[in-house]
Amino acid sequence: MKAKINTKSTFLNIEAKARCADLQRVREFLNKHGAESKGTDHQVDTYFKVANGRLKLREGKIENHLIQYERVNKHGPKQSKVLLYKSEPNSSLKAVLAKALGVLAVVDKHREIYFIENVKFHLDRVKGLGSFVEIEAIDFSGKIGLVKLNKQCEYYLKALKIPQQDLLPNSYSDLILVS
Repeated sequence: MKAKINTKSTFLNIEAKARCADLQRVREFLNKHGAESKGTDHQVDTYFKVANGRLKLREGKIENHLIQYERVNKHGPKQSKVLLYKSEPNSSLKAVLAKALGVLAVVDKHREIYFIENVKFHLDRVKGLGSFVEIEAIDFSGKIGLVKLNKQCEYYLKALKIPQQDLLPNSYSDLILVS
């Protein structure tokens, strides 16, 4: 199954984020298990001040989206409801949103993107924060369901031997705000 980065503007996912001191070990696991690499992207995520959920503008060479999402902060896999809007690089969208809403935080990262079927893996090096791995089991079609998404996320957490104490409850923007 060839992975697609965005086939639908609204979708559900189960995700987990963890600190990762050895990105090479994760990269080797992904390569060994036939993960499809989408490449490495330098991404700048600008988070805006909003009343509900989170709103960020992702600017990169591979991914450029305005992303609104709702997610509870908790350790381990967590459900997110995501709404994407494909944005154009170098548009005035960021200036408009910054003026209207105000900027909450900016996250600058280098991200390697991989897929195994509907599961997306990020190997992130975040400026000022360190190295992380993210696992996102994504239901683009609405046919996979929460039970299977949770099982997929849990499976890869175990397969990658990610210790419970390395799991993060929140987003990079939250970490930036407290650092």
